[in-house]
Amino acid sequence: MISVGRTDKGRKRSNNQDCIFVSDSPVGPLPNLYIVADGMGGHAAGDFASRYAISVVLDFIKKSTISNPISLLKRAMILASNEVFKEAEKDKDKMGMGTTMVACVIDGDEAYIANIGDSRLYLINDEIRQITLDHSLVEELIRTGQLDRNKGRNHPEKNIITRAMGSREEAMPDFFEITLSPGDRILMCSDGLSNMVENDEIRDIITEARSPEIAVEMLIDKANYYGGNDNISVVVICR
Repeated sequence: MISVGRTDKGRKRSNNQDCIFVSDSPVGPLPNLYIVADGMGGHAAGDFASRYAISVVLDFIKKSTISNPISLLKRAMILASNEVFKEAEKDKDKMGMGTTMVACVIDGDEAYIANIGDSRLYLINDEIRQITLDHSLVEELIRTGQLDRNKGRNHPEKNIITRAMGSREEAMPDFFEITLSPGDRILMCSDGLSNMVENDEIRDIITEARSPEIAVEMLIDKANYYGGNDNISVVVICR
């Protein structure tokens, strides 16, 4: 397993509210672990929310004896959501903060995925397929037939999230399991990439790059070339 991750503040933001974690080695009972989180809130609160949520998830997993990846991710992410909410209640400057999160564990040919919010995971081979489903107003409109998907990218309310870690209600992740084939690649990213670069261009960059390091650099450069309107986080995993 070879993975590379990088986060960049983009061209328009003064700070970076994204946070990533990348480990090809075991983390607690898990054989590996990859996380992308995109914080929301004030200037410091979003930055804190994404970092703190990942730290809570990691601490729980490292101490756990749960072997099932989905069960473990579920427990860890719900706990992290509750802890982010508690921190926000303590400090008025952090009130309303939250974070998205997408996490992945690969065990043999199986990939186990959990997500809350609109940070995404894609499976890439000859095609590109989004595995996760966004928890966003635009995605809800698309699912209910009120909005054409091609028009969603430029919708004025595309940044409204309907589910996030740190909300008052218990934030339940969605879970996915996919079987991997030789040559498959996984891309995890924040919306700073997916909102700026079209899927076909993302696929072409990843499949044509000579290494995952080069792919990550090229994807971030491309998002910045198109405006870099948001923080950009990219994790590429090659089997």
